Amino acid sequence: MPAVSLSDNPHLGYLRNRARELQRGVRRGDPDALRRLADQRVDVPGEPTAFPLSGAQLTVARECGFASWPRLRRYLDVVAQYRWDAAPEPAGAGDVAGEFCRLACLTYANDGPVRWQRARDLLAEHPTVTRDSVWAAAAAVDVAAVRAQLAAEPALARRRGGPYQWRPLFYLAYSRLDPAVPVGAVLEIARLLLDNGADPDEGYLWNGLPTPFTLLTGAFGEGEQGPERQPRHPHSLALARLLLDAGANPSDGQTLYNRMFRPDDDHLALLFEYGLGVGDGGVWKRRLGEALESPADMMRGQLAWAIDHDFLDRVRLLVRHGVDIVSPLDDGRTPAARAAWSARRAIVEFLVAHGAPAPDPDPVDDLIGAAMAADRPAVRRLVDAYPEVAEQARQRRPGLLVWAAADGRREAVALIAELGFDVNALGRGDTPGETPWNTALHEAAASGDLDLARALLALGADPDITDARFAGTPLGWARHFERQAMVELLEPVTTEPPPGDDGSTGSTP
Repeated sequence: MPAVSLSDNPHLGYLRNRARELQRGVRRGDPDALRRLADQRVDVPGEPTAFPLSGAQLTVARECGFASWPRLRRYLDVVAQYRWDAAPEPAGAGDVAGEFCRLACLTYANDGPVRWQRARDLLAEHPTVTRDSVWAAAAAVDVAAVRAQLAAEPALARRRGGPYQWRPLFYLAYSRLDPAVPVGAVLEIARLLLDNGADPDEGYLWNGLPTPFTLLTGAFGEGEQGPERQPRHPHSLALARLLLDAGANPSDGQTLYNRMFRPDDDHLALLFEYGLGVGDGGVWKRRLGEALESPADMMRGQLAWAIDHDFLDRVRLLVRHGVDIVSPLDDGRTPAARAAWSARRAIVEFLVAHGAPAPDPDPVDDLIGAAMAADRPAVRRLVDAYPEVAEQARQRRPGLLVWAAADGRREAVALIAELGFDVNALGRGDTPGETPWNTALHEAAASGDLDLARALLALGADPDITDARFAGTPLGWARHFERQAMVELLEPVTTEPPPGDDGSTGSTP
């Protein structure tokens, strides 16, 4: 893993200064500077005062995950060329087309139906806005306007413009203006633009981050904010198939990420038709080098997520298409061992049946799996056979209640609490790791699971505990996720700071 995140400041000037500071530190014998060289296997000359800048640059490059300084520089050049700033300023009063495009499209910053309604209202007020802007015409799916502008100037299909400096096909793929837009109109515009030179692998680096948001990403949609705020394109599969037929690379890491949160796999089924997970990664891998995962690594990441979240059908699909289930994953565990750690019994059995090495016998993992499955007889047998196993499980997985609550496993929550796990422990619900982020009650509040929240409160859950990332109480989370019934449950039992206090109860994820 890189020691330095380029997302913090991917600018050459910043990294040059970092290299110069490192060079000075080595020359004066600073222990931290010397440690950094040792960590990156860069030799110190016999006389440290002669340490060259090139050695410091190599160290910084390796800390960022690159094999050399020139490769890091090439990456930064790509970022400068393809960067997409997701939250541009509103267009000026005279730029109706620009403001329409800004509101009509997914941005992965501030999305939602309110924006798209404002775009529809703006288009209704200015129906001719698409006449002189091919980008607005694409976002509005105005076939006649796109055809007329391309007939007059075919090069418009390849020209950047609008508030995001995208090319027209991108505005089409990311538009969420009209859920009822005719599929024929969408595909006709896509073909017109492709026939006039649009690139089916078009993509941009969101706020300079290294995983490209491509046309396929826009077509498949979704993401961390969910399908209501970041929905799929209304004709997701049809548009994606057209792009794939035109040559788009199916190993699209951002698509895989955005669509991994829910169990639906139609995107994977289509992408596998076109070679997902194999090959060299295409044009974006050549541009970004070490900063972008290989197709095989992308698929291993998908396998890990599917295991963690009990997406057995996805595991089956991945195995059917040859994803490696033998080698250790990024946490050092084999897939079957990861499934045991995540308390996914059915996935363990499936993987072992299909050739994965069985996890080593472990009473603690067995107890955790039995508790997560709310299998009281199995829990009793293990506790009787290994008197210390419950204490060992509490030490190994202190945040297990958070993991169970994120799964909505009410019976498991009760059983885990009976085993002595702290109902107010901090953990995380998106992976089975033990990062101390939030409580089980936060998870219940976010999901709106009233029965689970009541059960946790009865077990002694403290509604005033704030999470470690956003400093929000469960009530704050319920408000953020618009769980009104949960808000009504938690308001009477939550102590909120008075107005003007520096408390953070109302903060949100």
